[in-house]
Amino acid sequence: MHTCPRAPRREILGWAMFDFANSAYTLLIITVVFGDLFTRVIVGDAPDYRLGNLLWSLALAASYLMVVLVSPVAGAIMDYSASKKRFLFASYLLTVVTTAALYWAAPGYVWVGMLLLILSNFGFALGESFVASFLPDLGPPEDLGKISGFGWALGYIGGLVAAIFVLAVLGEVSAENFERIRWVGPWTALFFLVAAIPTFVWVRERGTARPLPSGVGYLRLGFSRVGQTLGHLRDHRDLAVLLISVFFSMGGIAIVITYAFIYGAQVIRWDESTRTLMFVLVQLTAAGGAFIFGLVQDRLGARRTYSLTLILWISAIVLIYLTPRIADWAHLWFGLDWQAQHVFLIVGCVAGTSLGACQSSTRALVGLFAPRSRSAELFGFWGLAMKLASVFGLLAIGLLQAWLGLQQAMLFCALLFGLALLVARGIDEPRGRRIAAEHEAGLRTW
Repeated sequence: MHTCPRAPRREILGWAMFDFANSAYTLLIITVVFGDLFTRVIVGDAPDYRLGNLLWSLALAASYLMVVLVSPVAGAIMDYSASKKRFLFASYLLTVVTTAALYWAAPGYVWVGMLLLILSNFGFALGESFVASFLPDLGPPEDLGKISGFGWALGYIGGLVAAIFVLAVLGEVSAENFERIRWVGPWTALFFLVAAIPTFVWVRERGTARPLPSGVGYLRLGFSRVGQTLGHLRDHRDLAVLLISVFFSMGGIAIVITYAFIYGAQVIRWDESTRTLMFVLVQLTAAGGAFIFGLVQDRLGARRTYSLTLILWISAIVLIYLTPRIADWAHLWFGLDWQAQHVFLIVGCVAGTSLGACQSSTRALVGLFAPRSRSAELFGFWGLAMKLASVFGLLAIGLLQAWLGLQQAMLFCALLFGLALLVARGIDEPRGRRIAAEHEAGLRTW
């Protein structure tokens, strides 16, 4: 059977601590602070910031495209050479160094900000798929949903902890406060550097390195193994269908993560106190959603749980688009003096609940469908699908918002989640698990 005993609690905690650590990057650099700082201050093309938004999308898309090219080959090499921890450590160091250097991104130095953003997000995104490849070794299939959900939930708590310093010490994103808020890069790097240490101390490298064939280097071997996997993906139909669905869903999520707080500043025009409250609410609801849905999916099934989160996402996107109108309708129909920014807080809770749960359920599904001997490689394909989706989503939203404006362009996300839901109907979870078990038992070959 495709199973293994549950790892010690300390090792599971060590693995989850990488989620705790790297969520500081997602929250402070991509979602909340640096994205707003880059578009409104470093580029600063007021009043609609369309050039800043486009350059932001192009930089992130470039970094994700680099991940698409590297991730599967790196995963194949990691599996063959039993070097997951070494590759994870390299991505971690790259992220820490380049994120700290974001201090030097300033008005008049847009290219510096773009270059450092590309490199830091490249390291972060590689690490995200590298650490996920350890998941199948941490427990039997029936526990992977809980373990993945625990990691994602702890990650959102980590993001909240990292944000406390920014809220209390660094202050608001504005040109007047630039000399203080520019420290967001070094602070994020320091938090990531320290909080991820338990991962490298407690998580075990369980694979066994195999000798290289005569006359073959690791790079050639990596491309060869990726070619074999692509040739056999037809035998892993459910994994292939999942990756197509992930392409659409993660394209939508990449847009939301990248533009949610930019949308709040530019469309909703919230004040600093509302932005701060959204900080907290999104982290708490995302942590709760990841943890609760992690428990639910081991009973309901990961595929059904994933589909449920997509329905929540479609609802959230429609509400995001309608937020200003909902405030107007509340006043017109019921005489309620609601501000758009306060309605946006409620919508943020719906999106937050969907956020962690959706990502966690796809990670668990890949863990269920991946033979352990090929886990890093197949999680590399998961990373490829996610980052290729990010390239597509961010380029599309960058062009759409330049043409239609950001509020209209956000509706594109609802289309992406709808397509993901439609494709996910073709996933047969029991069949995918059975095929993975047969490969692990040697009943099927690559």
